[in-house]
Amino acid sequence: MADTSLADKLCNASASGKLPEVLFLLENGADVNGFNKYTRTALQVVMLGNTAVVEALLAAGANPNVRDPVLSLTVTHDAARQGFIDSVRALVDGGADTNLVDEKGNLPLHLAAMEGHLEVVQLLIERTANPWTPNYLGYTAGQLALHHRRMATVKYINEYLSSQLEEEEDEDET
Repeated sequence: MADTSLADKLCNASASGKLPEVLFLLENGADVNGFNKYTRTALQVVMLGNTAVVEALLAAGANPNVRDPVLSLTVTHDAARQGFIDSVRALVDGGADTNLVDEKGNLPLHLAAMEGHLEVVQLLIERTANPWTPNYLGYTAGQLALHHRRMATVKYINEYLSSQLEEEEDEDET
């Protein structure tokens, strides 16, 4: 029971963005990948705008690819959807797999594009194995951005994908 309590404390400190408390709990035996009473880890409930806490949890060995038990989201999906570019960058640098899909087949790229978070899209598109991948409803990131009228994001995705096609054609010719 003490471990559960410690995990709950770590999750609460993480969700509140309290870096000193997070560090104290980690130094005193809290399992960085331990589950709280809601079956979530500290990284899953972290205050995403607080990159220092994200980085501290990752440095302590937090697994950025743990999925939410309800929607199969990872913390990278959440950070991308909400547009927290620094948190997304820290997660990617900390080993987050940008190619994991949620229960609807959405990559983090899909969610960032749908919300029009251009900087996040720019970061993720280069780290996504296949940026043309459709979600389970058949929509690509570019199509989602267009549907939600995120025109700057649509423009960037189209230009990026066009340049990728040109590079592939150039490689095929050599």
